[in-house]
Amino acid sequence: MDPSPRTQVTLQNTPKILYFVTEDWYFCSHRIAHARAAREAGFEVVVATHVNDPSPGAPAAQIQADGFRLVPLSLDRRSRNPLRELASIAELVRLYRSERPDLTQHVALKPALYGSLAARLTKVPVYVNSIAGLGYVFISRDPLARLLRPFIRLALRLLLNHKRSHTIVQNTDDLEALEASGIVSPSRVTLIPGSGVDTEVFTPSMQPQDNDAPPLAVLASRMLWDKGVGELVEAARLLKRQGVALRIALVGEPDPANPASIPRQTLEKWQREGAVEWWGHRRDMAEILKSTHMAVLPSYREGLPLSLLEAASCARPLIASDVPGCREIVRHEQSGLLVPPRDPEALAAALARLARDPYLREKMGKEARRLVEERFAQSLITTQTVALYKNLVGNASA
Repeated sequence: MDPSPRTQVTLQNTPKILYFVTEDWYFCSHRIAHARAAREAGFEVVVATHVNDPSPGAPAAQIQADGFRLVPLSLDRRSRNPLRELASIAELVRLYRSERPDLTQHVALKPALYGSLAARLTKVPVYVNSIAGLGYVFISRDPLARLLRPFIRLALRLLLNHKRSHTIVQNTDDLEALEASGIVSPSRVTLIPGSGVDTEVFTPSMQPQDNDAPPLAVLASRMLWDKGVGELVEAARLLKRQGVALRIALVGEPDPANPASIPRQTLEKWQREGAVEWWGHRRDMAEILKSTHMAVLPSYREGLPLSLLEAASCARPLIASDVPGCREIVRHEQSGLLVPPRDPEALAAALARLARDPYLREKMGKEARRLVEERFAQSLITTQTVALYKNLVGNASA
């Protein structure tokens, strides 16, 4: 029997890909290069996301200035209201029926769940789910997260194993975990390591040479407890008591939509205390990294952290927790140092070691840059991603 007109991809027309991402700023930081590559490969690209700020220069304006059609969504990551969540799914169903995409790309856990359901209901020919780390529900010790965990596992198993579904994971640990749990079958999952880093923007440079100034370590991320920020502050206190000369800067803002967000008042208190500096959100990370000596991310779990990739691309040594995602780019004693998660003492020891050894920093930084060029460059990642899109759309039309 011939496929129905709805489920068959018509390749003589321009195939359409619709990106569904929770936040406009996340699309700009992690996915816009993929969308550009898809457009260059012949796809029409539509972006559906929550718009935080419609003003000129904001992420939504950047998406439109790049030539992509933007569809604002009412989705709220903070919502726990069942009626509002059902309304969000209904909004997606209406959008998918209206746009009739050939492929939808869902990024992160909630879009994977809601987008997959909408895609099945509207018979989208192919839907791709990018699981960028298993996220808050799977790593949090919060009672609500623990309560939701088995239900989300079941929902993922039902939605991700459909014949029109394909899943992208960013690290080998998540790949093995999803396959072992039966959430997704091996034939429906592809490992593409991260979102990629622009190696022509984040270029290698020598370590800063001001011998009178203490070395600078930077944590660049959203200010979330799950990023290990609290452990880093405690490690900074230990180093201060030990007399280790090291500045530590936190670069990023709280994320009130995330249950693990650190209150602004806490960040301001840490700043006044003097153990760490809080710089807030910055758009000049390439320049900041040139002035730093090392990057740190003691996170509890990651997909493949862009902040570490950017630092590695700038030839900066890395310190991170020995957890999924981080260990993909941090090769212990090669491109950086891995420490146990939630361990301020071990973190302080690693920071002190690199603070005292400029030769080791230089050596590890060069290896970090080599790894980026070999595996994580944006050009490599977008090529792999678009090749997968083409293959999936081509198979759907056969």
